[in-house]
Amino acid sequence: MILIPAIDIIDGKCVRLTQGDYEKKKIYNEHPLEVALQFEGVGIRRLHLVDLDGAKKGSVVNQKVLEQLASKTKLEIDFGGGIKTDADIRSVFDAGAAIATVGSIAVKDKELFFRWLNHYGAEHLLLGADVKEEKITIGGWLEGTDISVFDFLRAYVSGGVTNVFCTDVAMDGLLQGPSTELYKKIIAAVPGIRLIASGGVSSLADLDTLQECGCEGVIVGKAIYENRITMEDLRKRIITG
Repeated sequence: MILIPAIDIIDGKCVRLTQGDYEKKKIYNEHPLEVALQFEGVGIRRLHLVDLDGAKKGSVVNQKVLEQLASKTKLEIDFGGGIKTDADIRSVFDAGAAIATVGSIAVKDKELFFRWLNHYGAEHLLLGADVKEEKITIGGWLEGTDISVFDFLRAYVSGGVTNVFCTDVAMDGLLQGPSTELYKKIIAAVPGIRLIASGGVSSLADLDTLQECGCEGVIVGKAIYENRITMEDLRKRIITG
C-alpha cells in the first residue's frame, strides 16, 4: 500500500481543514516546499497536493506552488482543486504535475472527463470521490448531490478509470479513524477498482487496517501535521514496506 502525504494549500500556505469547513482552517507551515522536502527526505515518492482556493473558486489558483514543488523536488505530484477546463488541466501538467486529480467535473461534465481520460491516459488522472453519507459531494465539499458513490464509481471504473481516491468528509480532519467499512463496501461493489483511502487516519494502526481491507494506497494529512504519525514513522514504514 502506497503512502501519500497531503499538502493542502490556501493563500500559498500549508493548511488543514476539519470536515471540509473553510472556517476551520489551521495553518501548519507558510512554506509548502519545506514540508515537501521533509517528505522527500524520509523516502516519500508521491504527494497529494490540493488547491483549496481553486476548489472553492472553480479554477486553479495555486499553480505557482505546484511549479515550485515540482521543480525543486523529485516527488510524483498529483494535483487537484479547480480543474474545470482544457486550459486548467493543461496548465497543471505544464506546471509539473504527474497526475491531475479530478472530481467535480466528472459529476458535471462526464463527456469532458472521458475526453481527458482518452487524451492523457488513465495513469495520469486520479478520480476523486468525496462522500457524505454515501452520496457524492463536489465543489470543495461545499455542494451535495443525490448520486450514490457506488453507482458513480462503477460507471467510471467500467469506463476505463483505474485510479480512484475516496474521502468521507464526515471523518476528514477529526483523527478518529478512517471509514473502513465504507471502503470495504466500495471494494466489494466495484470490481477492478484501485482505491486510495483518504480522511480520518490517526495512527499507524489505521494504515494497517486500510491495507488489510484492500486499499491500494492511503492519503495522510492531519495525522502527520499533528505528530500522530511522525516523519520517523514514515521513514520506518517505507523501509519495511
